[in-house]
Amino acid sequence: MSILQCIRPELQSLRPYQAAEQVDDTIRLNANEAPWTTAGAAYRRPLNRYPEVRPGRLGEVLAGIYGCAPDNLVITRGTSEGIDLLIRIFCRAGEDSIVTTTPTFSMYRHYARVQGARIVEHPAAPEHDFAIDPDGLLACCDDSTRIVFICSPNNPTGNSLARADLQEILERCRNRAAVVVDEAYIEFSSQPSVVDLLERYDNLVVLRTLSKALACAGARCGSVIAAKPVAQVLAAVQAPYALSTPVVECVENALADGGFDNARDWIAGIKTERTHLARRLAEFPFVDRVWPSDANFFLVRADNAGAVMAHCAAHGVLVRSFTNDLADCIRITVGSRDENRRLLEVLADYAESLR
Repeated sequence: MSILQCIRPELQSLRPYQAAEQVDDTIRLNANEAPWTTAGAAYRRPLNRYPEVRPGRLGEVLAGIYGCAPDNLVITRGTSEGIDLLIRIFCRAGEDSIVTTTPTFSMYRHYARVQGARIVEHPAAPEHDFAIDPDGLLACCDDSTRIVFICSPNNPTGNSLARADLQEILERCRNRAAVVVDEAYIEFSSQPSVVDLLERYDNLVVLRTLSKALACAGARCGSVIAAKPVAQVLAAVQAPYALSTPVVECVENALADGGFDNARDWIAGIKTERTHLARRLAEFPFVDRVWPSDANFFLVRADNAGAVMAHCAAHGVLVRSFTNDLADCIRITVGSRDENRRLLEVLADYAESLR
């Protein structure tokens, strides 16, 4: 038995859309495309032609960066589309379920609801820095479980799952459920990616994105890295031409000429600011706790968090609350040095107003 058997039976033999053949330096009269280009469209690939059904060259570049084979990688419109596709291929409406932790990224719940899949949540305790208990998480799984979602580093709490704990979860879910590790913030973490574990566990799926570390959130370019049979079904279900020509070329440009090498300098700067900001935030009298973070943000518990947020907003600084899951908690992104300095000034002004 393999992870393929956990995919919805009616999709296991689904084949991808068969698009018109694309060959460079030919007269293309096979795809009902316009024979003229749009004025001002300065792209390497003309916009009157469809993009590749799946951007092959970009996929090879990303596979090289992430350390996997191109056949294991499906490029998606951000990791959100990857989450949606995974739930659609694994979960039958009204029959199957997902298991995840709480608090965590809300889109796992969102797309499960859209698909009609049951949602089972394992609470992580603030007093234990939101650490995931593998036994507790696995106790939430039953015969209906098709996907276990783990965000590491976790959004919005900033903590990471230990590699040994992940391996225990993968082992005990083998042939039962896919274990999806969302690594949207892995570049900021002290832990390496778990993509290499794919060679040992065919039920592992890893989500990666260019939105954070490469500063390409506006391009909406993510990747799902999975066993080849899973990647093939994902590609069959995903809409053809999912990534537009401008997006593909934008991302290619960002990755060219050592894009990730440049990003390492930015990431190092964020980590330095993260250390400084954590210390300064903890000094404010209205801040009860600053949780340690492995990401580019902090979760902070404050007295009257709503008033803190309102004061920040009134002074042009936006932070985020999670009142549904985390009472009196605020998530604060680590910005540039100037942005962080301004945040601290606004918070100091708020502290002064309490006297």
